[in-house]
Formats: sequence, structure tokens, C-alpha cells
Amino acid sequence: MNEHPANLTTEPPAALPEAAAPLRSPWLGYACAASGAFLFSTKAIIIKLAYREGLTPETLIALRMVLALPFYGAIGLLAVHQRRRRGGALPDFGLVWRAAAVGVLGYWFASYSDFLGLVFISAQFERLILFTYPAFVVLFGALFFAQPIRARMLVGIAIGYAGLALIFAARLSTLGPDIAKGAGLVLAAAIAFALYQLLAKGLIGQIGPRLFTCIAMSGAAAMAIAQFVLTEPLASLAVGEKVLVYGLLLAVGATVLPSFLLNTALGRISAQANATIGTLSPVATIALAVIVLGEHFGLVDAAGAALVLAGVGWFTLAERRS
Repeated sequence: MNEHPANLTTEPPAALPEAAAPLRSPWLGYACAASGAFLFSTKAIIIKLAYREGLTPETLIALRMVLALPFYGAIGLLAVHQRRRRGGALPDFGLVWRAAAVGVLGYWFASYSDFLGLVFISAQFERLILFTYPAFVVLFGALFFAQPIRARMLVGIAIGYAGLALIFAARLSTLGPDIAKGAGLVLAAAIAFALYQLLAKGLIGQIGPRLFTCIAMSGAAAMAIAQFVLTEPLASLAVGEKVLVYGLLLAVGATVLPSFLLNTALGRISAQANATIGTLSPVATIALAVIVLGEHFGLVDAAGAALVLAGVGWFTLAERRS
């Protein structure tokens, strides 16, 4: 989606293992979630620019992961070194495989579905569909993870989605013939990313946000590179300077940084709060699509964006008071 990923990680006191760090002020979690959402919002814009240069989704996602993987490798090795120096235990083999599998779900399957969807629909519409995932987080959290749904949170979600629906209604007349295919692919990405957030929450608590992120993203990178090797000629990774710049922006600005921000936020606030604050992303994408891609933006779009912002603010305050 996917699409999410800085900091950008929040380290625990030296005397404690990373995973055992106390959850301090949740406002840092809210700030990380909002920052991550904004950086993730640039992804669709960069993908659309890269598609204009003739790249396929398989090549672009592989390029993204090839360029991002050294960052995750270096940060992961540093996290292991610091964990050992503090005398903390490293995650066992089972935890590592679970983290890698969750990463494949959230950052390969969700991302690939999202990349494919962007072939058929606009950046603005993609972001609106993708950010139905907070509703899936709340729904799946209640059905499968015994997480409560509070009425005040539902009000915030409803306000935010009213804004998204308003913008969507204004865009209906501009959608192309492949809308159903593109929308279905992005919806699949939204569902996968919602499950990722719920499954990642417990693993982050056991492994720590920084090390978990590196393991999860390394798993996703391995899958993306394997897919590329099986489906595309290796020579297609020999890209020009402009595409390389897009790849670096996608890898670092829209993947590495927001992934750490997102998982740091998940270590401090609930998955529902993280997901709903993430609805800021469509608003940012709309603004960037207008400025960078020249897409239309009118009064209805502005009203919808205002409702999304109001919904995020309401939800954050309601979750804070729970």
C-alpha cells in the first residue's frame, strides 16, 4: 500500500531491553503516526511519476526494496549490537520468522497490490480506497483480537470517512474503464495492511520497534526481489538517473522513514489510533497530486479534506481519554 514508512525509532533506557521499554507519553506516538502517514502519502505520487518513465510494478517494487534493504540491514545490525551490549536477549527463531511473515503480508503483498492498482486508477482515488484500512483494523480487532470498540472512536471514524466519501463522490465522473480492477487491488492492499497492523502490534512488544521493522522489511524485500527475478529480466533494474532518483525517494522517503515511524507509533498507541491518524494520508496525497501531477481539486475536495482532519482530531482525543 502500500503504499506505509525515520527517527525515527524511540530507544528505551540503557538499563532495559528495547522490547521492555515503558510506554511513555502517547503524544510521541501520535506525532510518529502523523509523520509516517504524511511520508507514506508521497508513495503514490512517486509511483505515478515512475510509471510515466515506463517502469512495471514488479520492477519498481524490486527497485524500491533493493535500495531500502541496506538501510534496514545496517539499522538491524546496530540494534542487535546494542541489544547484546545491554545484555538483552535476542528474539528466537520463531519470533524472527513470524516478524518476517508479517512483513511479507504488510510490505510485499499489500504494496504489490497497491502498485498494481495504481496502474489503473489515479493517485488520489488510490489513497482514498487504501485508507479504508482503519475501519478494517477496528473491525478485525474486535472480531479476532478482543479489542474494544468505543462509541466515541466510531464518531471520529464516521466523520473521517464522511470526508473520504464526499471526495469519492466528486471523483466518480472522472474514473476510467478499469476502475473496478484497480479499486479491487487497492482494497486488497487495505485489508492486508489492516491485518499487518494488528499482527505487528504484539510482535513489536516482544522484539522492539526498530529490530522488528528491520526483520519485517527484510522479509518483504526478499519476496519482492524473488518475484522480480522470476518475472522480469535483470537488465530492467539498470535504470536511468531520473528513475533512480524516484527509486531513492520511494525507498528512503516513502519506505524506510515511515516504516520506522509507523512501528514506533504502534509501540506507543493502539493500532486503531495509529490507523485512524493515518487517514491524514489521503489529504496529503490529494494536495501533492494537485501540485505535482496536476490533478483537479475543488471545493468539494476541500470540504472532504476538512472532514477527514476533523475526524482524526476527534478520534485522537477520544482515544486519549479512554
